Amino acid sequence: MPKLSVNVNKIALIRNTRDGEVPDVVRLSRIALEAGAQGITVHPRPDERHIRRYDVTNLAALLDEPAWAGASGGREFNIEGNPFLGDYMAICREAKPDQCTLVPDTPGQKTSDHGWPLADGDEVARVAAVVAELKAAGARVSLFMDPHPAAIERVPQTGADRVELYTEAYAKALAAGCAEADAAHARYAQAAAKAAALGLGVNGGHDLNLHNLGRFATIPHILEVSIGHALIADALELGMAGAVRAYLAALAQARSV
Repeated sequence: MPKLSVNVNKIALIRNTRDGEVPDVVRLSRIALEAGAQGITVHPRPDERHIRRYDVTNLAALLDEPAWAGASGGREFNIEGNPFLGDYMAICREAKPDQCTLVPDTPGQKTSDHGWPLADGDEVARVAAVVAELKAAGARVSLFMDPHPAAIERVPQTGADRVELYTEAYAKALAAGCAEADAAHARYAQAAAKAAALGLGVNGGHDLNLHNLGRFATIPHILEVSIGHALIADALELGMAGAVRAYLAALAQARSV
């Protein structure tokens, strides 16, 4: 069954509208872990509009607690971001996450909206240099990628361990209707198969929710999904623990089919 990593950016976004620590990012992350989430994801941006640097430090300490760390706990800390912007690399050096997911976003983006094109040798070499540094520090490295087999084929040249398939197009197609959904599912399955054939692990994330996650999770080779916006929205109705359990149930049901 794919693992569930809960992206807690939106908790921090709500907190940042007031002074203080309400809602508490670490407390709600702990609740998510206690409910069965296998990881916590953050995507700190240079303007700190949601996750702040001290959040990363505090969450790293949470994931280092005996209950969650090591073979017995098996929970992971995943830090997303553009390694060429702001303090991303310094944050990762300090926090020592289990996984670094490299995303080619720009400072003004509302949210991530495309994967690495890896269009030429210069970009491949530039990405490969930061991948090597992060792996030397002990992190697994994943590249945020569109479901384009030709681009995925160039990922091994960077030294990355995994790809995270950018799933917004899948989510939109599923919402649009049957024919579009079938074509999108097939496209993502092909991309996942290409990555697996190249020896890469496969993650997925962006706009996944309780309505579309089950079908996405039937795609072979998916190891992990990172979900934030929809899960935090569902937590307003279900509570954090209830939302995490609902997403875990959707993943389990998909793999039992």
